[in-house]
Amino acid sequence: MNNARLEILGCYVDNLNMQETLVRIGELIESGMPNQHVVINADKVVKADKDPELRQIINDCALINADGMPVVWASKLLGIPLKERVAGVDLFVELMRYSAEQGWRVYFLGAKEEVVKGVVDKFTAQYPNLQIAGYRNGYWSAGEEQSVVDAITLSKTDLLFVAISSPKKEQFLGKYQSQMKVPFAMGVGGTFDVMVGKTQRAPVWMQKTGFEWFYRFLQEPRRMFKRYFIEDMYFFVLLGKAVFAKAMGKS
Repeated sequence: MNNARLEILGCYVDNLNMQETLVRIGELIESGMPNQHVVINADKVVKADKDPELRQIINDCALINADGMPVVWASKLLGIPLKERVAGVDLFVELMRYSAEQGWRVYFLGAKEEVVKGVVDKFTAQYPNLQIAGYRNGYWSAGEEQSVVDAITLSKTDLLFVAISSPKKEQFLGKYQSQMKVPFAMGVGGTFDVMVGKTQRAPVWMQKTGFEWFYRFLQEPRRMFKRYFIEDMYFFVLLGKAVFAKAMGKS
């Protein structure tokens, strides 16, 4: 398996396709050691460039996939092409099936109470053998945080899915993974909302052509405008600098 770890605009990415990613996750779970997974997209690359602590958390993860098509395109422009995009939503769905088959225990953390409960109900109905280690909504005070961590630790879960926004989920896992000792912890952002139909995923053609972000914007224009049209534009500045530096290095 060609699982070379590449560096793209300051963030590491493992050059794995979906099947290779699932195999690697199985290895991490079998290790019994605490491991963190992360996906990167344009937004996360921009945030990591501005926040060295976040970049270090990302780059220290045991498994890193490229979720966004712009990252895949950037890899090609930089001459280090990734095999494919491994979207977090798709990986989450595959891991539900895989966990039921393997007998792995799963824990769901994040989103509103009715949403996370809906995710549990959806997948226990679909996979009766799926073992639920526990679940909790994503709203707690600073004083409650340690109790959240303790509950996850006591659950002895094999997989933890954290559906809170970036960079909070990366920071939460970066801070507590060594204590919780979860073999595979994965931040899944808004995936729970997609699973219960609260938000809709873009059509496949938009996913493949890199316009999934625009479909998301159309659903939540007020909330997503600043992210997509102001903050994330810096991704192309970073890419331009990297392409220029590569060209100058060849000349």
